[in-house]
Amino acid sequence: MTSRRAFLGKAAALGGIAVAPGLFLFEPARAKGVTSKVRWGMLVDTTRCDEGCDACVAACNRENGLSGRTGPDDSQWIRKLELKEEATGRTLSLPVMCQHCAEPPCVDVCPTGASFKRADGIVLVDRHICIGCRYCMMACPYKARSFVHYPLHDQKPDVPRSQGCVEACTLCVQRVDRGEQPACVEACGATGRQALFFGDLNDPQSEISRRMRAAGAKQIRADLQLDTGVRYQGI
Repeated sequence: MTSRRAFLGKAAALGGIAVAPGLFLFEPARAKGVTSKVRWGMLVDTTRCDEGCDACVAACNRENGLSGRTGPDDSQWIRKLELKEEATGRTLSLPVMCQHCAEPPCVDVCPTGASFKRADGIVLVDRHICIGCRYCMMACPYKARSFVHYPLHDQKPDVPRSQGCVEACTLCVQRVDRGEQPACVEACGATGRQALFFGDLNDPQSEISRRMRAAGAKQIRADLQLDTGVRYQGI
């Protein structure tokens, strides 16, 4: 029987393996050139988000090869929540996705290191070492992760997905790494609503930082002190 030491040595030679949650023998190739000088984030202006609009959800599904079905066994990377304040009757339409926490609980509980946070703040899942235990799904307070129950066909080449793995919003990392905006942000802008903004939270001169200073922004479940990368105005 192959010893654990021999297994680790062989796996490392093939390009890297997690030896503890979040710790890799070799940095994953997808993280090359990424630094902590930038922290990518998203701002949702709920005052501009229309209850009947699903442009962001549809764009996410197209970009990442999701079916668009909303059953309990289907992958949803963005969910539109419709909230109503009982005291005033005020309603809100709230897009909720992976919040890309600075202190992500999904990473803390992952036994293989498949859930990890890049230096630029984007939280991802490595499908090659995800064992489908779904601990991360239980740990996420935002119910933002999905499990792939079915075989997948006609996948997008730059958005690899696998049956038996957990997945969630990646902030369209494949687009971000090309210098583009996430698909949901681009689609929202095309509608004229301009409810979604993406940018560098570390740059005080970025549009997202200026908007947050001007109108404020809140985190969902700020009491958990996760320092989310997705912020909301108007909640």
